[in-house]
Amino acid sequence: MAFVERVFSGVQPTGNLHLGNYLGAIVNFVKMQETHNCIYCVVDMHAITMGMDVWGGPAELARNTREVTAAFIAAGIDPNKHIVFNQSQVAGHAELTWIFNCVARIGWLSRMTQFKEKAGKDRENASVGLYDYPVLMAADILLYRATHVPVGEDQKQHLELSRDIAQKFNNDFGDSIRGQGFNDGLFFPQPEPFITGPATRVMSLRDGTKKMSKSDASDNSRINLTDDADLIAQKIRKAKTDPEPLPSEEKGLENRPEADNLVGIYAALAERSKSDVLREFGGGQFSSFKNALVELCVAKLSPIASEMKRLVADPGHVDKILVDGADRARVLADETMRATRDIVGFIRKS
Repeated sequence: MAFVERVFSGVQPTGNLHLGNYLGAIVNFVKMQETHNCIYCVVDMHAITMGMDVWGGPAELARNTREVTAAFIAAGIDPNKHIVFNQSQVAGHAELTWIFNCVARIGWLSRMTQFKEKAGKDRENASVGLYDYPVLMAADILLYRATHVPVGEDQKQHLELSRDIAQKFNNDFGDSIRGQGFNDGLFFPQPEPFITGPATRVMSLRDGTKKMSKSDASDNSRINLTDDADLIAQKIRKAKTDPEPLPSEEKGLENRPEADNLVGIYAALAERSKSDVLREFGGGQFSSFKNALVELCVAKLSPIASEMKRLVADPGHVDKILVDGADRARVLADETMRATRDIVGFIRKS
């Protein structure tokens, strides 16, 4: 069957949204709303899979959920044209996760590298939720029968699992799916990834081999979306570099992770290629390039920071956006769950 093209993606409300979140996800969300039907979700149920010391407890979770929503809106997402909501308001996410838990295989989840990274050496004390996180992610996507998902490199494996679950569900319940009127036996699509732009994986300003992260002990390792112009300038000027001038060709960035990261950030913010940036700045010293990067970052990010500050000062307005979005998401989710219950064989009220 031909599935309606629909984009789904989510961002965890764990605080300190930074440049990596913006370039790796949010900027693409804004672009895609011009060409696709989009559902953007603040995935608060995912946030609680880690210890409370990570997500901060109930008050912090609520604050961070509003902050992520504010970032979406400040960056240019239109919540009237597209759906913006928080995951926990739509019960279908949890219900479909259970059904998919009975479709997914233990071996599939055991291969997920992100669980191993997040759980560390003390895996026996990790939550079941953290282990099952990829199944919930599959349910998030497939609850809306989304066809496309903008993901970073670190989430590609989880998206592959979503595709595997969709395929196995269609295979396992093929006869029932056809019996419900889906003549080709396909109920769930196999979502495709969107990975775009020259800086889809933004690295730390202090170590170009590590991903930019809110959990890094050094605040100088990242540019937060709430940083003011002075702080942005300070962090960029302190960013680690090497003693060589910038190369004139992209090949010259090999084995120079910090240089590659800064050029990639500039390219992404300017919506240019790395090669184009190097044609302009190649052969020059990092000090001049950093000054240009400061100007660009401030021009792009300061308006977002100001608008975020205005929005989070009015939590009632942000909550209304989330409630309205959840009401619209629930219409799509309920349609999927009614058909899914029938396919599985659950008796339900008409």
